[in-house]
Amino acid sequence: MSFEERADAVVAALDGEELKLIYRVLHQHLAEHPELMDTDFLIELQNHLQRRAKADGVDISDHGAWDRWIGNDSATPCDERMKRRRVIRDE
Repeated sequence: MSFEERADAVVAALDGEELKLIYRVLHQHLAEHPELMDTDFLIELQNHLQRRAKADGVDISDHGAWDRWIGNDSATPCDERMKRRRVIRDE
């Protein structure tokens, strides 16, 4: 892992498994920190990971397959998640 400063930006070279871990932790805490939801960092991280998953043959529209690939081995099935779904507001 490394970081390189370029003007006002920082470029990071990170391990794929660490990126998955960062994504999982951020995603698990979005309800507590909704301001993260629309950050360029989280959006680009998710886009990058979804491209990698597709390249690995994962159907990212299948939440179970996506969860397994991202490392959420104990993820709640979608039908159960939908029952508990709520609106997250950024206050």
